[in-house]
Amino acid sequence: MAEIKYEIIKQVGVLSKSASGWAKEINLISWNDREPKYDIRDWSADREKMGKGVTLSKEELLALKEILNTIDL
Repeated sequence: MAEIKYEIIKQVGVLSKSASGWAKEINLISWNDREPKYDIRDWSADREKMGKGVTLSKEELLALKEILNTIDL
């Protein structure tokens, strides 16, 4: 399997933390030297391991924000 290269450009925020030290975060990440995108996924405390996540362009993140603003919580 090919190695995945990533660079966290900006740490946006932590959504939650587990007792094991993993944190669900939203960050701006460049994957394999490509244009940075917003990314939501679990990370180990040392950032050596990551869980599956979702990557969004700025336009997709703005659309998600609009949708979330319509939800009555």
